[in-house]
Amino acid sequence: MSDGLAQRLQALEDRAAIADLIARYGPAADAGDAEAVAALWTPDGTYRFDDTVLDADALATLVTIPTHQEYLRRGCAHVISAPRIDLDGDTAVAVTHSVVLVRDGETWVAERVSANRWELVRTAAGWRVHHRRNRLLDGAAAARELLA
Repeated sequence: MSDGLAQRLQALEDRAAIADLIARYGPAADAGDAEAVAALWTPDGTYRFDDTVLDADALATLVTIPTHQEYLRRGCAHVISAPRIDLDGDTAVAVTHSVVLVRDGETWVAERVSANRWELVRTAAGWRVHHRRNRLLDGAAAARELLA
């Protein structure tokens, strides 16, 4: 196999692995599976949303916070768009939209609509999230900057 072909194949495999990793977040969050959510991150990873920053130890508690527990009680779906992925060797940045839908009677309401920036690294166990930033798309420039 030529070097060029091997590089293109590796890039396709990396993109597929990253897309799969990001796609695992919603089902894990909706199942309330703290272990599966935390396993997506590196041991020194962080997740920043609103005014909250969770480090690696706190990531496992994400699904136990009162807001998330209320979402689970009512019925929820964390839906993440297909990622735009920029690869750079053993690091990557992915940008997505996310919507948290919550059941309200017989309908579903978009409770959170956000911009996301996922900073990822290749580890011995495969691709993992090193940092994720999530900002509500509320008209503020900070959220739009995550999408740029």
